[in-house]
Amino acid sequence: SHLVAATIPNCKAWDPAFAGELAVILDHGMREMLVEQRDVFYYVTLMNENYAQPNLPAEAREGVLRGCYLFDSWMRPSPKGQSPISSEESVAPAVTRAVTLLGSGAILTEVVKAAELLAAEGVAASVVSVTSWSELARDGMACEQRALAGDADAGTPWLAQVLAGTAGPIVAATDYVRAVPETVRAWVPLGRAYATLGTDGFGRSDTRSALRSFFNVDAASIAERARVLLRAG
Repeated sequence: SHLVAATIPNCKAWDPAFAGELAVILDHGMREMLVEQRDVFYYVTLMNENYAQPNLPAEAREGVLRGCYLFDSWMRPSPKGQSPISSEESVAPAVTRAVTLLGSGAILTEVVKAAELLAAEGVAASVVSVTSWSELARDGMACEQRALAGDADAGTPWLAQVLAGTAGPIVAATDYVRAVPETVRAWVPLGRAYATLGTDGFGRSDTRSALRSFFNVDAASIAERARVLLRAG
């Protein structure tokens, strides 16, 4: 459980969605544990679902290791006077609203599908891949502690830095209980709504798609949660 792993100080818990993210994490982990002999251990959760593996841009490496990075944006608002463009540079409806979707591990593909659904409705959607909720939370707490100690250079939490480049209400979805994405709520930019989705409840046996629908972590449910936040203003 990522919730339990977050309580162990020297445990670094990761929930990568793609092979590129995993490669960066394992490389860094081996350097930390085997070369530098640091007193840490890695907990990595993987899945057996088959899906396309995108290339990982070199500039995403820092984000992967710090806990999250901007994966892609659909219908990015373009310079004033120009038409908005999608990630596929196709003709799209006029952008009047925007949302930000966070996801990790197996659920990131559902988040991407939700972004595509919203983009088709004229909603600009930014997708952030979260590789470690606990590393984001620890980074945020470290920044707070430095600020409380009077450090003039306390820094800005990494999550806040990444979200500063996005817009609109935020929906975070995982394959774990909602308490996992709730651990980073404190570092969401002020004034932006933040909703979490997860698999709370007793275990069930069914198909992958049926279970995701039941727990409201499928693409349709994620998109609908974003719509609810948009309607609420």
